[in-house]
Amino acid sequence: MSRHKQKTAPGRNLRLADQIQKDLAIIIQREIDMSRVGLITVSGIELTTDYAHAKVYFTVLGGEPELAAALLNEKAGWFHSQLYKLLHIHTVPTLRFFHDPQLKRGIEMSALIDQANLPGQYAGVPDEPEDKP
Repeated sequence: MSRHKQKTAPGRNLRLADQIQKDLAIIIQREIDMSRVGLITVSGIELTTDYAHAKVYFTVLGGEPELAAALLNEKAGWFHSQLYKLLHIHTVPTLRFFHDPQLKRGIEMSALIDQANLPGQYAGVPDEPEDKP
């Protein structure tokens, strides 16, 4: 084993990502004008193993994802400084924001399932098997 290999506590990466997600959600809710970009929800954080970089995934309701991504990435340095004040760790990651399309895909899939389950959708196929005499 290498002498300079960095060991991390198991689960620390996940715990730190969860804490960053919670704190960042509060900061965004407090500081971003929702009437301009819509309702922004932080849906996930991916941290690098050295905690230097974080991909922040978000969803937006009632607004354009591109506009929200541009605004969030523009304010990423400010969010970083606010996280530095809240988190008591040596390295606060550099933030990059990415739109998470999973919510939109989930809504579309749910609509397709609901449409497929409508009664009378397939007129030629009976809903229940008929009894043969």
